[in-house]
Amino acid sequence: MPTTVIDGIATAYEVVGTGPPVLMCSPGGFDAEMSKWRTLEIYRETRILDHLAERFTCVVYDRRESGASGGRVEEVTWSHYVAQAKGLLDHLGFDRAHLMGGCMGCSPVLAFGTAYPAMVRGLVLFWPVGGARYRIRGHQRFADHAAFAREVGLSGVVELARSHEAGFGQDPRIGPWGQVVRHDEAFAEEYRHLDPAWYQAVVVGMVRGLLDRDTSPGAEPEDLFELDIPTLIVPGQDASHATSAARYLEECLPQTEYWDVPVAEQTESTAPTRVREFLEGVGA
Repeated sequence: MPTTVIDGIATAYEVVGTGPPVLMCSPGGFDAEMSKWRTLEIYRETRILDHLAERFTCVVYDRRESGASGGRVEEVTWSHYVAQAKGLLDHLGFDRAHLMGGCMGCSPVLAFGTAYPAMVRGLVLFWPVGGARYRIRGHQRFADHAAFAREVGLSGVVELARSHEAGFGQDPRIGPWGQVVRHDEAFAEEYRHLDPAWYQAVVVGMVRGLLDRDTSPGAEPEDLFELDIPTLIVPGQDASHATSAARYLEECLPQTEYWDVPVAEQTESTAPTRVREFLEGVGA
């Protein structure tokens, strides 16, 4: 698996297929490994990556703090995720590309579009996260980690993270840096000795910045109103992917195609074709 260093953090990535480039921001919440495009729910069932790779150069990667990518303990914002995505496009020599996000990956796609609109040909937002339940559950997950870190200390967090393979989404106690702790001994050693009070402040600031609204996060509505980029929205419908969040993005984005199809009808025979036709229709 190829790896490049972006802003001092290792990024594991893969390039699949040939054709116009599509940077694909992984689904899976804070456990956003590139493998989720083939293993997670709707993406596994529709085989969206395999089908797109027949016509496009699909760039998939482990978001920072996920999978084999590295990380850094800091108050991570959507801008940090954008820096990683842009750095990867720069590394691969793509000055313009389509962007596709799945699940929480839609939020860095939105943030990227507002920050670097000239680099984006088209946007695909597949099951954007959002809704009151999503925000509440996300805040609770960070609160559970903060409480556990206070109880056992950061060394205790390291030991727990290394005792099993579950991610932050399945076991919030390991925190958003748990996966890096597992595979990077130097990172884990530094993590053990962080100032506990400073660390608690970072955790609180991070969740407040990333999960700050009851609709789809990632960019301010005023910025979305000005985002003149063709966009396809594929809505989800569950506690993490509220349909209201997808409709909110339809309201805010001026060049939107909203695929008004129930989740049950988003199948391998329909979803890849809809996404492919949209991307091919955008053109250069």
